[in-house]
Amino acid sequence: MIYYNDLAMTLGGRIGERKEKTMYHYEYVSRNAAKPYREEFEAIIHEVQDLLRDEFTFQYDFIGSSSRNMITCDFTTNKGFDFDVNLHINGADDYSPEDLKKVIMRMIDRVAVPRGYANCEDSTRVITLKMKNQFKSRIEYSCDFAIVNDYEDDKGRKHQEYIHFQKNQRRYYWNEQPKGYDLEPKVDWIKKQPGNLWDDVLDLYLDKKNNNTNLDKKSRALYAETINEICQQNGYKL
Repeated sequence: MIYYNDLAMTLGGRIGERKEKTMYHYEYVSRNAAKPYREEFEAIIHEVQDLLRDEFTFQYDFIGSSSRNMITCDFTTNKGFDFDVNLHINGADDYSPEDLKKVIMRMIDRVAVPRGYANCEDSTRVITLKMKNQFKSRIEYSCDFAIVNDYEDDKGRKHQEYIHFQKNQRRYYWNEQPKGYDLEPKVDWIKKQPGNLWDDVLDLYLDKKNNNTNLDKKSRALYAETINEICQQNGYKL
Protein backbone atom coordinates (compact mmCIF):
# COMPACT_ATOMS: atom_id res chain seq x y z
CA MET A 1 0.00 0.00 0.00
CA ILE A 2 1.24 3.49 -0.81
CA TYR A 3 1.13 6.16 1.88
CA TYR A 4 -0.57 9.18 0.35
CA ASN A 5 -0.22 11.22 3.56
CA ASP A 6 3.56 11.31 3.11
CA LEU A 7 3.03 13.00 -0.24
CA ALA A 8 0.43 15.35 1.22
CA MET A 9 2.85 16.48 3.91
CA THR A 10 5.55 17.10 1.31
CA LEU A 11 3.43 19.10 -1.12
CA GLY A 12 0.84 20.51 1.23
CA GLY A 13 3.32 22.83 2.91
CA ARG A 14 3.05 25.21 -0.02
CA ILE A 15 -0.70 25.65 0.26
CA GLY A 16 -0.39 28.81 2.31
CA GLU A 17 1.36 30.52 -0.56
CA ARG A 18 -1.83 30.49 -2.69
CA LYS A 19 -3.83 33.66 -3.13
CA GLU A 20 -6.75 33.97 -0.74
CA LYS A 21 -9.21 34.66 -3.55
CA THR A 22 -9.05 31.08 -4.85
CA MET A 23 -11.79 28.64 -3.96
CA TYR A 24 -9.45 25.67 -3.96
CA HIS A 25 -5.80 24.98 -3.38
CA TYR A 26 -4.85 22.75 -6.27
CA GLU A 27 -1.18 22.31 -7.07
CA TYR A 28 0.70 20.07 -9.43
CA VAL A 29 1.96 16.66 -8.35
CA SER A 30 5.35 15.84 -9.86
CA ARG A 31 5.89 12.89 -12.16
CA ASN A 32 8.22 11.27 -9.63
CA ALA A 33 5.70 11.68 -6.81
CA ALA A 34 2.93 10.14 -8.92
CA LYS A 35 5.07 7.29 -10.30
CA PRO A 36 4.47 4.66 -7.57
CA TYR A 37 0.70 5.18 -7.76
CA ARG A 38 0.72 4.80 -11.52
CA GLU A 39 2.84 1.65 -11.25
CA GLU A 40 0.37 0.17 -8.77
CA PHE A 41 -2.54 0.74 -11.15
CA GLU A 42 -0.49 -0.75 -13.99
CA ALA A 43 0.11 -3.87 -11.90
CA ILE A 44 -3.64 -4.19 -11.30
CA ILE A 45 -4.37 -3.81 -15.01
CA HIS A 46 -1.80 -6.47 -15.94
CA GLU A 47 -3.38 -8.95 -13.53
CA VAL A 48 -6.83 -8.22 -14.95
CA GLN A 49 -5.48 -8.78 -18.47
CA ASP A 50 -4.18 -12.19 -17.39
CA LEU A 51 -7.50 -13.15 -15.79
CA LEU A 52 -9.48 -12.24 -18.92
CA ARG A 53 -7.06 -13.49 -21.54
CA ASP A 54 -9.17 -16.55 -22.40
CA GLU A 55 -12.29 -14.38 -22.85
CA PHE A 56 -10.93 -11.32 -24.64
CA THR A 57 -7.88 -9.10 -24.68
CA PHE A 58 -7.41 -5.36 -24.30
CA GLN A 59 -4.73 -2.71 -24.37
CA TYR A 60 -4.62 0.32 -22.10
CA ASP A 61 -3.24 3.80 -22.02
CA PHE A 62 -3.16 6.51 -19.39
CA ILE A 63 -4.97 9.60 -20.59
CA GLY A 64 -5.80 13.00 -19.19
CA SER A 65 -3.66 14.69 -16.58
CA SER A 66 -1.38 11.71 -15.89
CA SER A 67 -0.40 11.43 -19.54
CA ARG A 68 0.43 15.16 -19.66
CA ASN A 69 2.24 15.36 -16.32
CA MET A 70 -0.54 17.67 -15.12
CA ILE A 71 -1.88 15.74 -12.12
CA THR A 72 -3.26 18.15 -9.54
CA CYS A 73 -4.36 17.70 -5.96
CA ASP A 74 -5.98 19.84 -3.28
CA PHE A 75 -4.66 18.41 -0.02
CA THR A 76 -7.09 20.50 2.03
CA THR A 77 -10.04 18.35 0.86
CA ASN A 78 -11.06 14.74 1.36
CA LYS A 79 -10.33 13.81 -2.26
CA GLY A 80 -6.88 12.78 -3.39
CA PHE A 81 -5.54 12.87 -6.90
CA ASP A 82 -6.69 10.52 -9.59
CA PHE A 83 -5.67 8.80 -12.82
CA ASP A 84 -7.62 8.16 -16.01
CA VAL A 85 -7.14 5.05 -18.12
CA ASN A 86 -8.72 3.92 -21.39
CA LEU A 87 -9.18 0.17 -21.83
CA HIS A 88 -9.23 -0.57 -25.58
CA ILE A 89 -11.18 -3.80 -26.10
CA ASN A 90 -10.24 -6.17 -28.92
CA GLY A 91 -13.34 -7.67 -30.52
CA ALA A 92 -15.73 -5.44 -28.59
CA ASP A 93 -18.58 -6.28 -30.97
CA ASP A 94 -18.59 -9.87 -29.72
CA TYR A 95 -19.91 -8.82 -26.29
CA SER A 96 -22.70 -6.64 -25.01
CA PRO A 97 -21.62 -3.38 -23.34
CA GLU A 98 -23.17 -4.54 -20.07
CA ASP A 99 -21.33 -7.86 -20.10
CA LEU A 100 -18.03 -6.18 -20.88
CA LYS A 101 -18.29 -3.61 -18.13
CA LYS A 102 -19.52 -6.01 -15.47
CA VAL A 103 -16.90 -8.67 -16.09
CA ILE A 104 -14.10 -6.09 -16.04
CA MET A 105 -15.47 -4.65 -12.80
CA ARG A 106 -15.52 -8.12 -11.23
CA MET A 107 -11.93 -8.79 -12.23
CA ILE A 108 -10.72 -5.41 -10.97
CA ASP A 109 -12.42 -6.12 -7.64
CA ARG A 110 -10.81 -9.54 -7.47
CA VAL A 111 -7.36 -8.02 -7.91
CA ALA A 112 -7.74 -4.67 -6.12
CA VAL A 113 -9.84 -5.37 -3.01
CA PRO A 114 -7.14 -7.63 -1.43
CA ARG A 115 -4.76 -4.71 -1.92
CA GLY A 116 -6.96 -2.50 0.27
CA TYR A 117 -9.11 -0.78 -2.35
CA ALA A 118 -12.85 -0.28 -2.05
CA ASN A 119 -15.10 -2.17 -4.45
CA CYS A 120 -15.44 -0.59 -7.89
CA GLU A 121 -18.12 2.03 -8.48
CA ASP A 122 -20.15 1.84 -11.68
CA SER A 123 -20.14 5.44 -12.88
CA THR A 124 -21.82 6.89 -15.95
CA ARG A 125 -18.71 6.93 -18.14
CA VAL A 126 -16.17 4.94 -16.18
CA ILE A 127 -15.34 2.32 -13.58
CA THR A 128 -14.00 4.12 -10.52
CA LEU A 129 -11.50 2.45 -8.20
CA LYS A 130 -10.70 4.24 -4.93
CA MET A 131 -8.19 3.79 -2.15
CA LYS A 132 -9.74 5.17 1.02
CA ASN A 133 -8.16 5.71 4.41
CA GLN A 134 -9.06 3.63 7.44
CA PHE A 135 -11.88 5.99 8.42
CA LYS A 136 -13.40 5.77 4.89
CA SER A 137 -13.95 9.51 4.81
CA ARG A 138 -10.95 10.46 2.72
CA ILE A 139 -10.15 9.26 -0.79
CA GLU A 140 -6.39 8.82 -0.84
CA TYR A 141 -6.15 8.30 -4.61
CA SER A 142 -8.25 6.78 -7.37
CA CYS A 143 -8.40 5.65 -10.97
CA ASP A 144 -11.18 5.96 -13.55
CA PHE A 145 -11.25 3.22 -16.18
CA ALA A 146 -13.17 3.95 -19.38
CA ILE A 147 -13.97 1.02 -21.68
CA VAL A 148 -13.53 2.22 -25.26
CA ASN A 149 -13.79 0.95 -28.82
CA ASP A 150 -11.81 2.55 -31.65
CA TYR A 151 -13.04 2.25 -35.22
CA GLU A 152 -13.05 3.92 -38.64
CA ASP A 153 -16.13 4.89 -40.63
CA ASP A 154 -16.58 4.14 -44.33
CA LYS A 155 -14.67 7.31 -45.20
CA GLY A 156 -11.64 6.32 -43.15
CA ARG A 157 -12.29 8.80 -40.36
CA LYS A 158 -11.29 7.66 -36.89
CA HIS A 159 -13.87 7.47 -34.12
CA GLN A 160 -14.01 6.34 -30.53
CA GLU A 161 -16.97 5.20 -28.47
CA TYR A 162 -17.22 4.37 -24.78
CA ILE A 163 -19.61 2.33 -22.65
CA HIS A 164 -22.21 4.67 -21.19
CA PHE A 165 -24.25 3.60 -18.16
CA GLN A 166 -27.70 5.23 -18.07
CA LYS A 167 -28.38 4.83 -14.37
CA ASN A 168 -32.07 5.70 -14.24
CA GLN A 169 -32.88 2.98 -16.78
CA ARG A 170 -30.06 0.61 -15.78
CA ARG A 171 -29.00 0.50 -19.42
CA TYR A 172 -25.54 0.12 -20.95
CA TYR A 173 -24.71 1.15 -24.50
CA TRP A 174 -21.89 2.35 -26.73
CA ASN A 175 -21.85 6.13 -26.97
CA GLU A 176 -19.75 8.21 -29.34
CA GLN A 177 -17.10 10.37 -27.74
CA PRO A 178 -18.14 14.04 -28.04
CA LYS A 179 -16.65 16.13 -30.81
CA GLY A 180 -13.42 17.77 -29.78
CA TYR A 181 -12.33 14.99 -27.43
CA ASP A 182 -9.10 14.78 -29.45
CA LEU A 183 -7.19 17.97 -28.76
CA GLU A 184 -3.80 16.65 -29.86
CA PRO A 185 -3.51 18.76 -33.06
CA LYS A 186 -3.91 21.92 -30.99
CA VAL A 187 -1.58 20.63 -28.27
CA ASP A 188 1.08 19.83 -30.88
CA TRP A 189 0.70 23.33 -32.32
CA ILE A 190 1.09 24.96 -28.89
CA LYS A 191 4.25 22.99 -28.12
CA LYS A 192 5.84 24.00 -31.43
CA GLN A 193 5.33 27.74 -30.89
CA PRO A 194 8.16 30.00 -29.68
CA GLY A 195 8.01 31.44 -26.22
CA ASN A 196 7.13 28.22 -24.37
CA LEU A 197 3.36 28.54 -24.58
CA TRP A 198 3.00 25.32 -22.62
CA ASP A 199 3.89 27.23 -19.44
CA ASP A 200 0.86 29.43 -20.19
CA VAL A 201 -1.25 26.26 -20.45
CA LEU A 202 -0.03 25.05 -17.06
CA ASP A 203 -0.72 28.40 -15.40
CA LEU A 204 -4.17 28.88 -16.95
CA TYR A 205 -5.32 25.31 -16.24
CA LEU A 206 -4.34 25.55 -12.58
CA ASP A 207 -6.06 28.93 -12.31
CA LYS A 208 -9.23 27.48 -13.82
CA LYS A 209 -9.22 24.56 -11.39
CA ASN A 210 -8.71 26.81 -8.39
CA ASN A 211 -11.50 29.19 -9.42
CA ASN A 212 -14.03 26.74 -10.84
CA THR A 213 -17.50 27.42 -9.43
CA ASN A 214 -19.32 24.80 -11.52
CA LEU A 215 -19.16 21.47 -9.70
CA ASP A 216 -20.44 19.67 -12.81
CA LYS A 217 -17.50 20.89 -14.89
CA LYS A 218 -14.84 18.19 -14.84
CA SER A 219 -11.09 18.52 -15.26
CA ARG A 220 -11.22 17.36 -18.88
CA ALA A 221 -13.58 20.24 -19.71
CA LEU A 222 -11.32 22.75 -17.96
CA TYR A 223 -8.35 21.38 -19.87
CA ALA A 224 -10.19 21.66 -23.19
CA GLU A 225 -11.13 25.26 -22.34
CA THR A 226 -7.50 26.00 -21.52
CA ILE A 227 -6.16 24.58 -24.78
CA ASN A 228 -8.78 26.40 -26.87
CA GLU A 229 -8.18 29.73 -25.13
CA ILE A 230 -4.40 29.54 -25.51
CA CYS A 231 -4.84 28.71 -29.20
CA GLN A 232 -7.28 31.56 -29.77
CA GLN A 233 -5.02 34.04 -27.98
CA ASN A 234 -2.02 33.08 -30.10
CA GLY A 235 -3.48 32.90 -33.61
CA TYR A 236 -4.12 29.19 -34.07
CA LYS A 237 -5.69 28.31 -37.41
CA LEU A 238 -6.81 24.95 -38.79
